[in-house]
Amino acid sequence: MSSQNARAGLDKQADQVQDMFDKLAPRYDLLNTLMTGGIVNYWRKITTEAIAPKPGERILDLAAGTGTSSVPLAEAGAKVTACDMSNGMLAEGRKRYPQLDFVYGDAHELPFEDDTFDAVTISYGLRNIDDTEKALSEMRRVTKPGGRIVVAEFSTPTVTPVKVAYQQFLPRVIPALGYLVSPNPSAYAYLAESIAAWPDQEKLGAKFVNVGWKNVEYRNLTGGIVAVHRAWK
Repeated sequence: MSSQNARAGLDKQADQVQDMFDKLAPRYDLLNTLMTGGIVNYWRKITTEAIAPKPGERILDLAAGTGTSSVPLAEAGAKVTACDMSNGMLAEGRKRYPQLDFVYGDAHELPFEDDTFDAVTISYGLRNIDDTEKALSEMRRVTKPGGRIVVAEFSTPTVTPVKVAYQQFLPRVIPALGYLVSPNPSAYAYLAESIAAWPDQEKLGAKFVNVGWKNVEYRNLTGGIVAVHRAWK
């Protein structure tokens, strides 16, 4: 895929995004660790705490990739469904974590019945979906009444020094690192552009409200580089 085809914009094509992640699958988790200096593990820990998985609960981990984010939920005793639209990611995940239930699914039309899950979560995948509110609505549909949603996503830094450094880091450093370490470097140009184009914390929270989620709240991590939103049905 060319870097032009990978541009974030408002016209994210599902087949292009899927192809991008198929190519990244074998090294995706390693590259995430390198690109974030390991801090992604802290973000994942906080997200798991926000989900607060309990034994016996059914949890949908959407855009689960290779299942790395699903493992701690399963270890807490929850019955986790790791769902993704990249067959490459699913294949890699099934090899690494055969104990997990991996399912192919498009966030615009999830392959699950209404009121199925106690919790639904998505980490760093919502911005890759063409219609954000449609995806949030679908996640609400498959969540049981009283259930919860937790979304971890790159956001808008709220601390000035972090914001200035971040604005320099995104368009320059991430694509450059992508060319050094990634089998699909254009994906990291897309990554930087998709983060820069993403709505801030309040605007994303408003999208939750628009589709019927209640009691929306969020927590900033690392000066607002990442925000974890949570809401209830």
